[in-house]
Amino acid sequence: MTDPSLGELCDRYEQLYPGAVVDVLDDRGLADQTLSPEIAPLQDGMTTAGVAYPVEGRPNRSVDPDENMRNILQMLGDAPEHAVLAYQTNDDRAAHLGELSVVSLKAQGARGAVIDGGVRDVAYILGEDFPVFSRYRTPADAVPRWEILDWGDEAVVGGVSVSAGDVILGDVDGVVVVPESVRVSVLEAAEELADTENEVREAVRDGTAPIDAYDEYGVF
Repeated sequence: MTDPSLGELCDRYEQLYPGAVVDVLDDRGLADQTLSPEIAPLQDGMTTAGVAYPVEGRPNRSVDPDENMRNILQMLGDAPEHAVLAYQTNDDRAAHLGELSVVSLKAQGARGAVIDGGVRDVAYILGEDFPVFSRYRTPADAVPRWEILDWGDEAVVGGVSVSAGDVILGDVDGVVVVPESVRVSVLEAAEELADTENEVREAVRDGTAPIDAYDEYGVF
């Protein structure tokens, strides 16, 4: 079977939910792919699915603001279509994403951002209908407080190693990372699991006892 295109891959993941993907990863011995529960969507209805674009930085009050701004803008401009930005900020003070960055990313075809750090301009970001997950909110801009170091390679985000090419899936339950090497096979298995769970749901609604449903379908 031919692997799906990147757009199709992301669209199909977006139809799933992180719980089903995590269950498949658990069965394969990949039990530590879920980001810290402190990283949450800006509002409950947000979902994101896309290819990871890691970003890393650190607090730095001595950074040259103009140079730092140019590096941040270069990083944003380099973000590919279907990307979900995955920030490891090593910071708990600044906002690492705001409205104008979101407008730019959306125009480029990015699919979301997951930030082990902060965000600002939340009301405006919500108006853009662009999914953002973060650990906190603050009006304090990153440019004079935080230095971007690297992007497009790899980073540890929310306690999980994230590499370019991995798939990121998030909703109100949290965020999971699927390694690139298994992203197609995990997708197919999670789709099958979701279909089976739909059958279990209907069986239970029709009065099947939970233990009997488990014996018949093998999941619950």
